[in-house]
Amino acid sequence: MAEDKGATDDNRAVEKDIREHMQALHVSDPSSASTPRHTFWETQPVVQFTEGTVAEVDTTTGPIDRPMTVSEVKQEPYNLPPSFEWTTVDMNDADTVQEVYKLLNMNYVEDDDNMFRFDYSMEFLKWALQPPEYKKEWHVGVRVSGTGKLVAFITGIPAVIRVKDQEILMAEINFLCIHKKLRSKRLAPVLIKEVTRRVNLCDIWQASYTAGIVLPKPVATCRYYHRSLNPKKLIEVGFSSLHPRMTMSRTIKFYKLPNKPVTPGFRQMSEADVPAVTKLLKAHLAQFGLAPVMSEADIRHWLLPRENVVDSYVVEENPSEGITDFVSFYTLPSTIVGNEVYNTLKAAYCYYLVPNKTSALTLMNDALIVAKNSDFDVFNALDVMHNMEFLKELKFGKGDGDLQYYLYNYRVPEMKPSGIGLVLL
Repeated sequence: MAEDKGATDDNRAVEKDIREHMQALHVSDPSSASTPRHTFWETQPVVQFTEGTVAEVDTTTGPIDRPMTVSEVKQEPYNLPPSFEWTTVDMNDADTVQEVYKLLNMNYVEDDDNMFRFDYSMEFLKWALQPPEYKKEWHVGVRVSGTGKLVAFITGIPAVIRVKDQEILMAEINFLCIHKKLRSKRLAPVLIKEVTRRVNLCDIWQASYTAGIVLPKPVATCRYYHRSLNPKKLIEVGFSSLHPRMTMSRTIKFYKLPNKPVTPGFRQMSEADVPAVTKLLKAHLAQFGLAPVMSEADIRHWLLPRENVVDSYVVEENPSEGITDFVSFYTLPSTIVGNEVYNTLKAAYCYYLVPNKTSALTLMNDALIVAKNSDFDVFNALDVMHNMEFLKELKFGKGDGDLQYYLYNYRVPEMKPSGIGLVLL
């Protein structure tokens, strides 16, 4: 059996990148022996590690800051270091989207050995940042005053998130990225404060985000799992390694999948399926403590298939019975650095899965088959929702890094991964 070293690479890459940003924030890893302070985050409305007893913190739910009004929000942007200026990033402008693509491609997430680098396509970025009711001003950039070069980026998008029994309009924060040569300029804290200011000006006071390291204070700690689809390629590029007791041919045979999905009525989602999928997903997500609340417009945007961005499938065995099950995954490739044979590692990420008449294991097995048939090399999934029901059986390898879920300005008891119904890109 091939040892899935790639299961560690993804998390190490995320951890490395965020550690660099946290260094800019003068934040250290709380797992170190000196138990350092989280200087920046101690000034923010997040649950602190030193805040009361576990029982006191874990039985209180609700906003952390006192209620505020928009008139109390700072009206002018925060000051930047000399030679830098704010820009609102227009994702409708092709040249600007190209700038964002280049910044992320060269500076966002890379593994420790500089072998793999996330390659967000321009189509993916527009999908991720332009959902219904998106706010252009929440796409925040920093340019060099003299040249106009885009050197830093952070984004927010609006989303209704249910926390326990409370539905809250909040911002999902993502894509904090600073050019590698400017990490010493301490741009990260001012980027976070500026996007927060812009969100607050819209009378929105909560946010959700994820990180690969522990900050004050996770709502949940989740883990990535990885399933080889093209083990020969993964081994040849150094993503995985060949187990000493396994030959290449035996490894390929171990990960072999059927040629086509096995579930009767398994087909690609269409526009006509939006109402049924909306209803199905709403009912399914109601069982989780942290989950999105999605309208038909949201479902249409996030889940209707887009080539090389997102794939969604439904099960409709009997038209009179309607759609009974749903599975989806999104596409996030990585550039393979310095390999003479391969340029790209094509990765699928498990998105939303609704088992009903069909088991989660069978649905995911069909998703693996269609991903393999579409030339994906690896399939990744978090241990959220009911994903643990299929991870081991379908030969997913466990990663060695955690993904932490956070809420900004909202206190809630810590949840297990199985209580999380939210997937952030």
